[in-house]
This record gives sequence, C-alpha cells and structure tokens, in this order.
Amino acid sequence: MDNKEIEIKAKDIRKDIIEQLYLAKSGHPGGSLSIADILAVLYFDEINIDVKNPKWENRDRVILSKGHTVPALYAVLCEKGFFEKEELKKLRKLNGILQGHPNMNETPGIDMSSGSLGQGLSIANGMAISAKMDNKDYRVYCILGDGEIEEGQNWEAAMASNKYKLDNLCVIVDNNNLQIDGTIEEVMSSYPIDEKFKSFGFNVICIDGHNIDEIKQAFKEARNAKGRPTCIIAKTIKGKGVPFMENKVEWHGKAPNEEEYNEAIKFF
Repeated sequence: MDNKEIEIKAKDIRKDIIEQLYLAKSGHPGGSLSIADILAVLYFDEINIDVKNPKWENRDRVILSKGHTVPALYAVLCEKGFFEKEELKKLRKLNGILQGHPNMNETPGIDMSSGSLGQGLSIANGMAISAKMDNKDYRVYCILGDGEIEEGQNWEAAMASNKYKLDNLCVIVDNNNLQIDGTIEEVMSSYPIDEKFKSFGFNVICIDGHNIDEIKQAFKEARNAKGRPTCIIAKTIKGKGVPFMENKVEWHGKAPNEEEYNEAIKFF
C-alpha cells in the first residue's frame, strides 16, 4: 500500500478511536491516537496475517503491551476486516467483543491479552523463541509505552531478547513523552531510551512515529538485522490528530463529552 493510502487509513483509525471512546464514555484517547500511524503501516504494509484464519500458526504476531490504547488496535483490525464496524460501537460493553484491554479469547485478530504493563516483552520473547525452536519464519512485534518501560520486568526481558538472539523480534516504543501523571521526566525518566536498548544489545532505530516513510524503512531495517533484536523508538505526539488533545496529559485516560466529540470529529 502506498504512503497516501496508509495516511488515509491512519486518519480513519483516529476517527474510529474518537467515536469508540465517545460512545463508551471511557477509555484512553491520547496514547491510542499516537500509535495510529504505526499500526496503519504495521497492518497494511508490514505483517503477514490471514483475516480469514486469525489463528493461522504461521502468522506474524502483534502484542500491544500498552493494552489501554487498544481502541487504536480495534480500529485497525476492523479496517482489516476481522469484525464488523458495528462492533466498535460496543467498546467496553458487556454485549460486545471489544473490552477495555485486549482479550485474545474474545476478539479475532488479538494475539495476546495484555494491559498489565511491563509484561508484553516477556511474552513476545516467548513467541519469538517458539518460532525459532519450531523453525518458523513468523515475526513478533511488541508495542511498548515510554511510561511502561519504567517497569523493571522490561529490562529483564530485554536481556533475554539479546541472549537468545531474537532477530525475529521487533520492539516499538511509543515515545509520546507523557504518561498518566505527567511527562516521562517528571514521573520516572527512562531517558535516554535509545542508549538503554543499545546497551542491552538491541539494534536501535529512532524515527518520527508519524512519518509513514520512516516507519516503513524502520520495519525494513528491522527485517534485515540479523543475530539481534530490533527496537524502534518512535517519537510521537500524544493525542495526535486532534489539536486540543495533542501533548495534553489530561487526555491520557478520559473520553470526550458531546461538545468535545463534536469538535474532535471535525478534524476527520
């Protein structure tokens, strides 16, 4: 898919995020909006999956470790055709299949239930090791938040990623610089993120997480890196696409009211 088509997909994903959260009256818009471009490239240009066979054993795996931003993933899975658009209206509803965090048992296209922050990379390691043990060529993609990597388990997992030379593993850090209580520096600075992952033996690529071409090139470079895992550090804007939400910490975890929804939807 060319860059313009992916940009349109990303815009549609952002619109669906806003609509889901407005109808649900709860959720996390900021970090969902910041990963829309990354997910659009991942699902429409990069990964090998079969919509008609969501559990295909040779599919590439995607783990959204920062599971609270799953409205973005639901939007892209819907765009891919895993379920009907009507399901998006049931976000966080008991009669729907789309809960507040990813549930692999209920939602087609979800590879791992997540949301307990800090655990995704450990799970991704297991999947990547399994692929190597079984001589499979599928790849594993794990999306982490920059606030999430304050969790110590990430670094134990990073040591394992390098120890087992998991070149079929690609970690993406959504570096939007905001978490629930403020900026990364104010809460518990994980900077410099690039140097940390380098010290753990990763091939590190730093990009603009809203530049489609840079995202594509980073995934290509990750595929070509042999003998070690890759970490893509994507500099993003929390709330990207809705100007009054951009870089505002208060939009980490609240849904728009009717007035805010009507204002936000104008941008799509």
